[in-house]
Amino acid sequence: MSQRATDALFQSLFLLTDIRVMLRESAPLHQLSAEEKEKAGKLLKSVRRQIDILEEELI
Repeated sequence: MSQRATDALFQSLFLLTDIRVMLRESAPLHQLSAEEKEKAGKLLKSVRRQIDILEEELI
């Protein structure tokens, strides 16, 4: 596995952890404010970029 793929993997895990924290903080109903939804959207977009890098490097 290349260093780029390794970095993308760890970065995506960190980003997913940030999303997990948001969900834990909004439990039990997980109703996010408009600001939280915007942040979650940005985090998910970043996760997708990291997955694209992983696909480029590994497939």
